[in-house]
Amino acid sequence: MKGLLKGIATVGVTAALMTGSVQAQQHETTNLMTLGVGGGASIPLGSTSDALKTGWNGTLVFQYKPATSPVGFQIDGMYQQLKASDSAKVVDPLADKSEIWSGTGNVVFWFSTSAETKVRPYLIGGGGIYNVKAKDTDGTSASETKFGINVGAGFDFDLQPKFGLFLEGRFHDVFVEGSDVKFIPITAGLRFHLS
Repeated sequence: MKGLLKGIATVGVTAALMTGSVQAQQHETTNLMTLGVGGGASIPLGSTSDALKTGWNGTLVFQYKPATSPVGFQIDGMYQQLKASDSAKVVDPLADKSEIWSGTGNVVFWFSTSAETKVRPYLIGGGGIYNVKAKDTDGTSASETKFGINVGAGFDFDLQPKFGLFLEGRFHDVFVEGSDVKFIPITAGLRFHLS
């Protein structure tokens, strides 16, 4: 937990220091709203990796970025599916997989780039609600809904005025009973510009 707090503090300090020197991108004259869809790999960490294998994720994203600010907002919904590890099946032969549904609200900080560049790096972090459900091969399941936080970074790739690509990785920590559920989804997808 101390490592997580240090990581969040480092990202926050970096963003705060850079905000003083970053100007809004010159070529953006209107507020930007985007809708995105993506997917990728979900990598369990710490004690979570003892129970689960690397799985997959799908996400739906809405972003809002004011024209005059490097800071915007993102709301997203994610689904993760991770299969039970071999060691978990030794303890519980019926263990099959875990599903994680989440809805998070996040602050996004875009780094300053020239008007000509097509790649825009960003930092992202926030919190939300996570439902973690463990399913067994016999059809039984157990779930709990808890608060969690996330922090990460990514890149937006502008391809056309109306759409682009994104690639991001975020560390998620879900505060469940016992050991927290921790994982990193690496997600790639499309963003469609609504304005």
